[in-house]
Amino acid sequence: MKENMIRSAWKQGWVLVCAVVLMVSACGEDGSKEEAGELLPPTVDTPTDVAGDQFVLTWSKVTGATKFQIEVAIDEDFSQLVEPYDPWRLNATRFTVTELDYGTTYYVRMRTERDDELSAYSNVVVATTLDEPGPEPTTALKEVATTFAVGMAVQTSRLTGEHHEVLTREFDQITAEWEMKMSVMYPTEGVYDFTRSDQIVEYGEANDIAIHGHALIWHSSTPTWVEDFAGTNEEFEAMVKEYITTVVTRYKGRVRSWDVVNEAFQDGSGQLRNTVFRQKMGDDYIEKCYQWTRDADPDVLIFYNDYNMTTDAAKLKASLDMADDFVARDVPIDGIGFQMHIAYNGPDRATIEGAAKKVTDRDLLLHFSELDIRANPNDNMSSLTEQRAIDQQAKYKEVVEIYNAIPETSKFALTVWGMIDSETWLTDFHGYVDWPLMYNDDFSVKKAHTGFLQGLE
Repeated sequence: MKENMIRSAWKQGWVLVCAVVLMVSACGEDGSKEEAGELLPPTVDTPTDVAGDQFVLTWSKVTGATKFQIEVAIDEDFSQLVEPYDPWRLNATRFTVTELDYGTTYYVRMRTERDDELSAYSNVVVATTLDEPGPEPTTALKEVATTFAVGMAVQTSRLTGEHHEVLTREFDQITAEWEMKMSVMYPTEGVYDFTRSDQIVEYGEANDIAIHGHALIWHSSTPTWVEDFAGTNEEFEAMVKEYITTVVTRYKGRVRSWDVVNEAFQDGSGQLRNTVFRQKMGDDYIEKCYQWTRDADPDVLIFYNDYNMTTDAAKLKASLDMADDFVARDVPIDGIGFQMHIAYNGPDRATIEGAAKKVTDRDLLLHFSELDIRANPNDNMSSLTEQRAIDQQAKYKEVVEIYNAIPETSKFALTVWGMIDSETWLTDFHGYVDWPLMYNDDFSVKKAHTGFLQGLE
């Protein structure tokens, strides 16, 4: 009797263990509790990267799936399926639906295959492709921007042909991208070379385009002989004063404004960079350079220029604290330059507006000085998609709207850092392709240009 009870209990325990094993084996790898033998449909995400003729689908994994079937229709009850998605079979969790019509609403559902089995249908998702694009408006930017200058970065090799046509049609201010920096204008001790800077200034004068000088002092464009200066600190300071006085005097009344010192504060901390100028002239070297600039040209506008000014709170604070101190002590400073090397997805509007307001609240001039907007910040595209071009257009519009809305007393210029995408400095800097500017390589306007116009309007 006792032996039979033990044997019965053992059997019941074995049945319980088997049941637990079956329950566990019926659970999916992702932890979903799938009943034994039941084949679940995938969960389909909202379509992304919607363009005029395509969109991207993603969906969840399903345990045991061998393939998935995608059906695309132009009606909600799926009676009008679109070839070749009637259905399309594949083994993946991402797929680009292509060869679609512009401006059309499509409905998508899926099923899971497991050998010869088919699941029920998934949820239905909807995507409406973009309308067929028409020509972008070609209205000249300077004709619409009536309260501030519209600037463009230039090089002497890009002042003719189609570059010239765009410059003279669209812009009323230019900035030398690199040819008005110390390493170019003062390459050898005691020997100046104004060949390129003269060419840029003369081009502006000949075409009624203002010149923004960039930049007298920048740690990344310092000649080797200056970095290795062999004289005393007093001799070094005298040399810098003579250099600034010589350059600013040469272009007195011809150059509207100067970035006298560029990128003087460290990222994240707002501390002064330990440049050769700081080492040999002291922490007040910026003040000295600004005063020498004003002495050489009493009418020139004097700016401090830096990057990440909207997102690096410490750097912005250091710049504004310096400006406050200069104003309080009658040290010349007229404005702050935000370089604005940003991306289509950030920083957001409130961040840019908040940083700009800190400048304009001080009645300083604000220059958006080196604007470009990356379309490919994550290096995950090989070409500029239609949707990303639209996203970039929206960001250009937003940036220009922000600048256009600041007080009139703080408006100066909004300068774009390059003309056609293939010439952007960002490709070499980041090591991958991007399309951050307003013109295609054939000099036709992009949606980014349309966004700039919309921001002005």
